[in-house]
Amino acid sequence: MNKAIWYISKYSSPLKYGFASRHFYLAEEFHKLNYRTIIISSNSNHLVRIPKFAARYTREMINGVETWWINTIQYRGSRSIRRILSWLDFEWKLLRMPTFSLPKPDVVIVSSLSLLTIFNGYRLKKKYGAKLVFEIRDIWPLTIVEEGPFRSNNPFVKFLAWTERYGYRKADIIVGTMPNLGGHVEAVTGTQIGCHCIPFGFKSELYDCTEPLPPGYEETYIPRGKFIVGYAGSIGRTNALETLLRCAEQMAEERTIHFLLVGDGDLAETYRRRIQSLNNITIAPKIGKTQVQTFLARCDILYFAVMNTKVWKFGQSLNKVIDYMYAGKPIIASYSGYPSMINEAGCGIFLPAEEAVALKKTIIEYAGMPGDRLREMGLRGKAWLLENRSYEKIAAAYVRLFD
Repeated sequence: MNKAIWYISKYSSPLKYGFASRHFYLAEEFHKLNYRTIIISSNSNHLVRIPKFAARYTREMINGVETWWINTIQYRGSRSIRRILSWLDFEWKLLRMPTFSLPKPDVVIVSSLSLLTIFNGYRLKKKYGAKLVFEIRDIWPLTIVEEGPFRSNNPFVKFLAWTERYGYRKADIIVGTMPNLGGHVEAVTGTQIGCHCIPFGFKSELYDCTEPLPPGYEETYIPRGKFIVGYAGSIGRTNALETLLRCAEQMAEERTIHFLLVGDGDLAETYRRRIQSLNNITIAPKIGKTQVQTFLARCDILYFAVMNTKVWKFGQSLNKVIDYMYAGKPIIASYSGYPSMINEAGCGIFLPAEEAVALKKTIIEYAGMPGDRLREMGLRGKAWLLENRSYEKIAAAYVRLFD
């Protein structure tokens, strides 16, 4: 093996536990590039079910990646107090973790969330003389101020803002999954600090293992002979689906166009009650990750939205967009932010966020396009994705930063 990488994130998860985070895909590629990679994570995660191990520290080999699970306080809700307590518990146990069996790290990657791990990351940098990489996947505390329940003068928010600035100043390398993170870093630190975009990618093996929809699902929820505007994902406040619902209400008389949402979330039942009188929109139950591509193939165009907030001026690299592009379908996005992916591939259009009238006009325009033109547009997105966003290429670009 060449160098050793310690990749630390409280929210790493492998596919064997239901969902693979980018950490594991990148770690597998680092391993192939002759880097000994150690993932250190927590078994407390509101997105997946990781076993509650008996020991405080549990070692597991996953596809060649040495994984260490820290047994931390469990929680359920993403906004619960226990989630914050779990952060603190993770940092305390990481501080006390026996590392004599681990190789000396040449590189320590600290991946948000939690931001608090940057303190342990800097400690490890000084202890081992390692390069410290601060990886931002969600811009906190900006996100919870702009799209969440917190105000900028909240003491917890102020502490997180100080922690964020500390991390930017102490790191040797700053990495963001979004392409314009440098603008944010300059705004909060008051200095120009170099940032690098290492985006989310795709693993072809995962997409190739598609499964059929559940028995009776297609007959029950997917109408025949309609132009289908599809959405697959969470149905909550930050998914900004209010724009799509208002558009569907305005298009209630358009008999040939149907809006089909697949997923679950805090607002799913509220939205189902709201659309009871509409015949042009359906909210179908959540399906498995391996069934998503099967559903997307049944749609004519695909949709996603974001809230009209400052968060998106720094760009996006969303798993949802990767799923959509791999499906080879045109994409319409209600997105007032830094453009990337869709515009680079020429596979769809960005519309102003929260503008239902603009969305209605564009859907009618796309529904009137010849099928060949729509297919060509969608396939441009898949071709761009295959060329630019494989985890093999992303990992190779990442290690060039280390060297």
